[in-house]
Amino acid sequence: MMRKGSLAISTFALVLTACATNGGQDVTVTGHRADSSHTENLPPPPPPPPALIRAAPVQGAYIPAVQIPQNPGRERYEGEEVSPVHLVAQEPVSTFSVDVDTGAYANTRRILMLGQKPPQDAVRTEELINYFRYDYPAPQNREVPFTVSTDLAMTPWNPDTRLLRIGLRGYDLPRDNRPPANLVFLLDVSGSMSSADKLPLVKSALTKLADNLRAQDRVSIVVYAGAAGVVLDPTNDKRKIRRALDALNAGGSTAGGAGLQLAYNIAEDNLIEGGVNRIILATDGDFNVGIRDPDALIELVEKERDRGITLTTLGFGTGNYNEAMMEQIADHGNGNYAYIDSAMEAEKVLVDEMSSTLFTIAKDVKIQVEFNPAKISQYRLIGYENRALREEDFANDAVDAGDIGAGHQVTALYEVVMAGTKGWVAPRRYEPAAPAADSSSNSELAFVKLRYKLPNGEVSKLIERPVPSAMLYTARPAAGDMAFVAAVAAYGQKLRGDPMLAQFTYDDIEKLAGTPSDFWRQEFVQLVKIADSLDGR
Repeated sequence: MMRKGSLAISTFALVLTACATNGGQDVTVTGHRADSSHTENLPPPPPPPPALIRAAPVQGAYIPAVQIPQNPGRERYEGEEVSPVHLVAQEPVSTFSVDVDTGAYANTRRILMLGQKPPQDAVRTEELINYFRYDYPAPQNREVPFTVSTDLAMTPWNPDTRLLRIGLRGYDLPRDNRPPANLVFLLDVSGSMSSADKLPLVKSALTKLADNLRAQDRVSIVVYAGAAGVVLDPTNDKRKIRRALDALNAGGSTAGGAGLQLAYNIAEDNLIEGGVNRIILATDGDFNVGIRDPDALIELVEKERDRGITLTTLGFGTGNYNEAMMEQIADHGNGNYAYIDSAMEAEKVLVDEMSSTLFTIAKDVKIQVEFNPAKISQYRLIGYENRALREEDFANDAVDAGDIGAGHQVTALYEVVMAGTKGWVAPRRYEPAAPAADSSSNSELAFVKLRYKLPNGEVSKLIERPVPSAMLYTARPAAGDMAFVAAVAAYGQKLRGDPMLAQFTYDDIEKLAGTPSDFWRQEFVQLVKIADSLDGR
């Protein structure tokens, strides 16, 4: 385990490969928190370790140049406060919209690889958790397009609480049954996209997507810089798509609003009834000409969403990255937000997971959990701060919520306090006595509801699942998938500065994650080590 204050050469070497621009600038954090409207001054990058400076070259060996990690620049994020504790006696019901975005995980990884701790507002724990797949049973048919799984374990960082996991898994459409797709690539080719981690990576990433088109799919390409224009009319010819992508160069200002409007016009002109009509926006989010106001952009994407045209956003680059806009317009556009920081991430998002991203099996998916006060006295939802809904929103079909694609998974974690045991909040002097704790194991500790609409439906359907209280009395230390979920949750909350983690360390998180065989989980363990080495700087 790598300790604070002694950044090992192996960790430093990981940072050397990162693309660094706008060195010495600060990350600007804007959000709803009382302290997030000002500039957060990240610490200056450290000098290379003395061991690297003094190392004598080996005769005939290639010694790569030492690159100093740089600040990621002035970037914009919107965050919420860490979820508060709720008393079941007063607020027994928790309601939220599902979230299948993963952009916060890749973006956090990118900042860590630059040798910096990510701003707390850049970390959304639910997106970190949902970056990984878990062993949930698959549904049998499209009529009930989800399975709902629940399990419970002892909380690794608090012996007085338990972790309740709720897992959804969507029906996976066979390739032959997937509807045709009308895709519009909307590409930022402004001057801010010229670096190697932006437009060149965009071109490479979308070439991978184009290579997986089917005969019934069509792609158009719209670009924008100082103005917006169409560079490729709808086609299925992969050679034409590659040539159009290869010919793109960066330069000029960023008329993103005009580009978005043009892309919607092209998508509407080529609308496929009953098919997938999706704009895929690839940019660093730096709109500086035309429509720039987030509220105006959200109004535009909501109007087009209601016409059947959805929006996926792909973030690229560092320095002036506007993640706040990218995540918000994807959410309101009933699409997904991902961040692409490498060719491997492009392969994961645009090849391995693209069927889940494009082919919606359910829309306006909401989860509601009601806790039994005789079993649970206090709870908190880990993550999903910007997805919270009012209790009355759950049954209101006019309230928009998240969409789930073919084969998608959604994981939510609650940390709960058993009735009759010590919790985070002490009893109040004048409040009524809490309900007597029920020690029987033949009742329910909670009741889970899932509400969703089919892709072409306007009336929601309901799935209900009781959570048996016997789980409370048979809970064991987290193991397997549950241990890994808990490790990712702890990692996200620790990066967010969650005080509820007490003395749980990055070393504890690494041990909890175990020794995974999967590449992405192995990488997670390495990121935990890097975060540990940067902790306290």
